[in-house]
Amino acid sequence: MEQDNRESWLNRVAVGMGPLFETLDAPLPQRVRVAIGFTSTGRKGKAIGECWDNRRSADGHFEIFIRPDLAHDPDAMPAQIAAILAHELVHAAVGIPAGHGKAFKRVAIGLGLVGPMRATTPGPEFLTAIAPILAQAGPLPHARLDTGGETTAPKKQAARMLKCECEACGYTVRTARKWLESAGAPLCPIEGHGPMSHDPLDNPDDEDAAG
Repeated sequence: MEQDNRESWLNRVAVGMGPLFETLDAPLPQRVRVAIGFTSTGRKGKAIGECWDNRRSADGHFEIFIRPDLAHDPDAMPAQIAAILAHELVHAAVGIPAGHGKAFKRVAIGLGLVGPMRATTPGPEFLTAIAPILAQAGPLPHARLDTGGETTAPKKQAARMLKCECEACGYTVRTARKWLESAGAPLCPIEGHGPMSHDPLDNPDDEDAAG
């Protein structure tokens, strides 16, 4: 069964895990929103998943994000993402203030998640329980995002050199704005000509200019 989008797949898996949480007396909240996207620490951060408190949401949803650059092996990705989703759903079930304490640990271990509670991984029991849920959800419409290459971000402009010119003889040089601000205009090498005039420091084409 092919899903329309990744969020549809994630929500199907979350719904499928609902009975597992109920068995552990930790029912999932009604309002949970799940997406694949970078966490608040961005692509250079180490967080692989994140759950935001529903008190931060304008419409009272727990907001869960799972980063898009996980798992080089496509076959490993569905179970890996499901395990991260389960971890974040535990936060929503027990409440963000509970952190990774006793309440979190009880539910996480009950689901079959193992390892340090701050960085759980899927154990054999979890993989067994999640297999029929993943089969029901169908293929994951997602491929690993490679963040090590080109991006759509504009390339940083090289520092613009400002032109300085002697009004007496026309001698010219170029220098960075920071030197004009800290040391002042350069002096013409011809004796008596004095400081050179220069481009305005607040030129709107300068990369440091305010937008």
